[in-house]
Amino acid sequence: MESAEFTLSTLRYASAANVRDRRSSILAAPLYFPRARTCVCRGLWANLPVNPKNDAPLNPSGVWESDLLTFTTDARMDKMEELWENGIDLGLRMARGGDPGSPTTGKVGEELWEEGLARMKGKTTGEEVIKSAKEKLQGSGGGATVEAVFWARKPGVQWRIRGRAYVLAPDIESSPEGREVTTLLKSRMRRLASSTDSYATKEWSFAREVTAHFGNLSPTMRGSFRNPPPGRPVSLPVEGEGLALGQKVTDLEDPVARANFRLVVIVPDEIDQADLSDPDHCRRWIHTYVSAGHGKGQSDWETVEVWP
Repeated sequence: MESAEFTLSTLRYASAANVRDRRSSILAAPLYFPRARTCVCRGLWANLPVNPKNDAPLNPSGVWESDLLTFTTDARMDKMEELWENGIDLGLRMARGGDPGSPTTGKVGEELWEEGLARMKGKTTGEEVIKSAKEKLQGSGGGATVEAVFWARKPGVQWRIRGRAYVLAPDIESSPEGREVTTLLKSRMRRLASSTDSYATKEWSFAREVTAHFGNLSPTMRGSFRNPPPGRPVSLPVEGEGLALGQKVTDLEDPVARANFRLVVIVPDEIDQADLSDPDHCRRWIHTYVSAGHGKGQSDWETVEVWP
């Protein structure tokens, strides 16, 4: 592919206040609208593309790998709300005893995924803390169902990647929400067989990886996170110090840019692959992620060829 661009499809919830002109019978059920936009794939999680101009501290190499796609976005964009609202409710939290960091230290496997889902769905006992929607969107979380579509025109191949999206914010290692996301992602990461350095494994940091993704961007792209709020009418005054178009950011810890920068990781459950390179013999495959404990042994992908 000439460019790693893809179309991201999400669902946006419409409240009754936003659709007052519709009939009440329609408003009796939740109303969702499809949304799609073009994004740029920033590589696979835990396998950051090499950029010699990136001066950010990097994680030890050769420790982890994954099948998880990444892209970057601005915390102020409309899509952020869509990455939460039809997913697991990260607003429900344990007020005490709910830190997943302790019981999952050093654990990798499908049990982490199930344990994390149970906590994120509020199935554990204890006091629940409900955060406001605005506060929730400022931190790590997500879990909404999404589909990412890649079309490679020259070879004539299309990939439709379906799964859930998780947002990695500055609190990825410091908040209960962030640590739950790391637990879920870690359950889908694979420790490389060549990785025997326990110190390197221990030193591998989610927060460092997020900063490295920020460093992989050009100064102009980093500066876009200091733009005026996306979607705000240009006729209105810009609220916020230091916000303007066309800025270049060289400081990896620029407070304004880093506050708005988000890394999103897509955890795929199903991949629909279509090879249309030969019109007389088109082919299509459905790749489904099979969890451990379903008679398949170790977690793996199961492939079935179907008619295109």
